[in-house]
Parts: sequence; C-alpha cells; structure tokens
Amino acid sequence: MLLVVEQFLNGLQFGLLLFLLAAGLTLVFGIMDFVNLAHGSLYMMGAYFAATFVMWTGNFVIGAMLALGATLLLGIALEFVALRHFYGRDHLDHVLATFGLILFFNDAVRLIWGPAGLALPLPGWLTVPIQIMPGVFYPSYRFFLYVVVMRTRLGMLIRAGASNREMIGALGINIKLLYPLVFGLGAALAGLAGLMQAPILTVQIGMGENILILAFVIIVIGGIGSIRGAFLAAIFVGLIDTLGRAFLPDLLRKILSSAAASTAAPALSSMLIYMLMAIVLVVRPEGLFPANKR
Repeated sequence: MLLVVEQFLNGLQFGLLLFLLAAGLTLVFGIMDFVNLAHGSLYMMGAYFAATFVMWTGNFVIGAMLALGATLLLGIALEFVALRHFYGRDHLDHVLATFGLILFFNDAVRLIWGPAGLALPLPGWLTVPIQIMPGVFYPSYRFFLYVVVMRTRLGMLIRAGASNREMIGALGINIKLLYPLVFGLGAALAGLAGLMQAPILTVQIGMGENILILAFVIIVIGGIGSIRGAFLAAIFVGLIDTLGRAFLPDLLRKILSSAAASTAAPALSSMLIYMLMAIVLVVRPEGLFPANKR
C-alpha cells in the first residue's frame, strides 16, 4: 500500500512537470500559431543552466533562479534571431526550422559542456524525507516540486494571456511586440521543468526529445491551445507512465521472464499512453478539453 501511495505521488509530480512543458508549447501555439519542436531543447538548456549555475554559485536557489532567467532570455533571443522569420508560414516550415534547432542545440551542448552528462546535487534541506501521513515518508525535493507548481500563479497568468488575445489587441498593444515575451515565457516554463528534473535524472544531451513527444501527446489529448486540457492530460499521462513502469513488471513476470518483463514494461506503458491519444483522436478530435472558440 505504501508503494502505491509513493508511486501515485511520483506520477502526480511527473505529471506536473509535463504540464510545465506542455503549457509552454500550447501557449506559443495558441497565441502565436507556431509549432516549436525545439521546445524540448529549451527544457534541456534549463537543466544544463541549472547544473552550471548551481556549481558556480554554490547555492541551489540562486542557481535555479539564474537558470530560469537564462532560459527566458534564450527564448527571447531565439525568437528575435531566428523564429520570427517563419511567422505566417506553413506549419511544415515551423517543424523543419525547429528540428534544425534541435540539432544545433545538441551540438552546442556537446561543444560547451562535453558529451558526458552532468549531475545536479541537492542541498541537505531538500534531501530529508517528509512524513506526509503515518508511516509514509516522501522525498522532500519531490514534495517541494509539488508545492511550487501547485501554488504558482503562472497557470492563471498563462490562461489569461491565451484566452484574451483580442482584448490585448483592443487595448492598442502591438501583439507582434509581445511575441518575444510570449516565446520567452514558454521557454522559461520549459526551463523550469528542466531544472526541476535535473536533480532527479542525469543532465545529458538529447534529454528533451523523449519528453517532448509526451508533451505533444498531452496537447492532443487535452486540446490544442487549452491550458486546462494540458494540465489534466499531463496528470493522466504522468500517472499512467509512472504507475505502469512501477507495477507492470511484476504483472508481466507471471507470463514472461524477469528480463523480458523489465524490458517490456516501459514499452507497454508508452503504448497505453499512445492508445489513449488514438482513442481521443477518434472519439473527440478537438481534445477532451478544447480551448474556447475565438
């Protein structure tokens, strides 16, 4: 029972991280109508920035804040230098351009940080287990992630910006001038997810590519341009992925060898997520929680 509770909380925490990534994607697409495959690279850069700044400053909080600011500025610079030239063009052009950025960022990271991965150690106050209920202890860092994401006002601000684009224009503000800030905010959300995940996983080249696929799946399930849909779909996907990887191996060992069960469980968890996406596309192509029609 304790293992079920712990894995459920892990799934919830993973879902919240996926929401940060998916929220940035759906924000950029909903307001700018831009498909950004390089969003996973910004997630990776947030993790590398965090590992670097924490090492330089010797302070986890300061390093995380610097990493978040650096990812925000990187997103603004990326929009200004490269991506604004593709506005109004076909989505296939967006895909091709941002795929090229994935290759660029992977090679840039390899040149700057080297091919080996980095580790982001946690301070002592984030490694002490917290008793969340009698007999159930949970890592304080994972609990900290839950509190930060659930207590933040970013979701409210993003939802307002995504649903009131016309109001912003009616106030006489040039929307095109806001595009760098919108893209920067999306990049900051990706960077926030990356720096939060960095202490849990190894910071390495290409770490954003697999999780980017899950982010796109979440957007399809929740509804393109819907922040609420992205949040609920991210929780579903996070729970399915985490619980599947935790408990499917034991179930599969009843019919498969131990090695085969351990190998098949992650693939089966991913298959369940893709099956959910396929069902949603057939039954409700606009997503479970589509954005309000404009």
